[in-house]
Amino acid sequence: MSSMLSSALRNLPVSSAWAAGAFARSLSCSSQFQAAVQPKSKKTLGKTGVKNVVVVEGVRIPFLQSGTSYADLMPHDLARAALQGLLTRTSVPRDVVDYIVYGTVIQEVKTSNVAREAALGAGFSDKTPAHTVTMACISSNQAMTTGVGMIAAGQCDVVVAGGVELMSDVPIRHSRKMRKTMLTLNRAKTLGQKLSLISKIRPDYFAPELPAVAEFSTSETMGHSADRLAAAFGISRLEQDEYALRSHSLAKRAQDEGLLQDVVPFKVPGKDTVTKDNGIRPSSLEQMGKLKPAFVKPYGTVTAANSSFLTDGASAILIMSEEKALAMGYKPKAYLRDFVYVSQDPKDQLLLGPTYATPKVLEKAGLALSDIDVFEFHEAFAGQILANLKAMDSDWFAQNYMGRKSKVGAPPLDKFNTWGGSLSLGHPFGATGCRLVITAAHRLKKEGGQYGLVAACAAGGQGHAMIVELYPQ
Repeated sequence: MSSMLSSALRNLPVSSAWAAGAFARSLSCSSQFQAAVQPKSKKTLGKTGVKNVVVVEGVRIPFLQSGTSYADLMPHDLARAALQGLLTRTSVPRDVVDYIVYGTVIQEVKTSNVAREAALGAGFSDKTPAHTVTMACISSNQAMTTGVGMIAAGQCDVVVAGGVELMSDVPIRHSRKMRKTMLTLNRAKTLGQKLSLISKIRPDYFAPELPAVAEFSTSETMGHSADRLAAAFGISRLEQDEYALRSHSLAKRAQDEGLLQDVVPFKVPGKDTVTKDNGIRPSSLEQMGKLKPAFVKPYGTVTAANSSFLTDGASAILIMSEEKALAMGYKPKAYLRDFVYVSQDPKDQLLLGPTYATPKVLEKAGLALSDIDVFEFHEAFAGQILANLKAMDSDWFAQNYMGRKSKVGAPPLDKFNTWGGSLSLGHPFGATGCRLVITAAHRLKKEGGQYGLVAACAAGGQGHAMIVELYPQ
């Protein structure tokens, strides 16, 4: 399998320095699963006059395929469970938390400010403010950086950020014609007015508006965008399947070795306690090759096997000013350092957020790609990840699309998503960002590194990248 991917990557139209042997090393090398080595000696990224913001702890309930154990719950139930898991693990007093921010994408109408409802359900004081943000797949990234900004500005010392998504139950609306009729009917004062409105209802009024994971501006699903992106960069179906298999294999190893420390058990009401992600399923290239294209038929290369699946889940992360964390007796896991958000064409470059964000955040932090010890990138589709790595390693793309003189380079695979990624662990849209950050922190401690780089793409052609620095051990 590794030789096939390496050979295919060598033959891609844009040179890829990371290809030769890296895939094989990422699967065979067991160093990342051994005891941590002493971290390298590097400069700290702290800035004079700027508060240090630290991650104290981060958790998530198991990420599950939609339609399974969480199917009968509501989003605030999942978010509440993540908050309670964070409280249990940290023993942080609820009244110490100054603010709560949650990210979500598909909003439940009854609990549109899911942060507030989850906080109240988890026992936080009704005096603790909470709000919800949405920025597609980087919603919890936005929640975290909102908290960072509040702490850096001196408005707060302790913020809980997180994200939640429940794809098992998404809002389905009446057609607009029906909605307008019903609203008008609600204002009708006489029986005659009501009967007149009812008589105007036609059968097509009852056709529901089904939700779609599609761009409003282009009416195109992300899967179509991923297929076109893979074709543009010459990425084959086999390469995508091999990368997806890599993700599942590494996630299974990390799960079996107990490395996914951020997962907290969740006793689902009326059901058993869920203790682990259920989407990690290493298969074989032969089995994966039997699946039909999911979006562009019949010749597309994106399938259910090399795409992230619809996922239910929630995450929560406790961030503080360094002074407050130390005063409360906590040993932080990591500093949250420089971050950037980017936007580009929502059609042809919908999923290239990491390519645009990575060089910007490195320059902002004064780092080179070689300084990064751990990479955690969101895997929406295998083709999307491989296209980003290709684009990052292309001088031509840098010069013609990014206005740069040269490429930033592609991360080496032996440092890249070595505990699995969204393809295997799951992708609850609003919750993934927190998983990326806390995984980066855990990997830095385990592997002896100092700097981690977290990056993700999002619908709307947006992206995010952040530098995570290991807290001195």
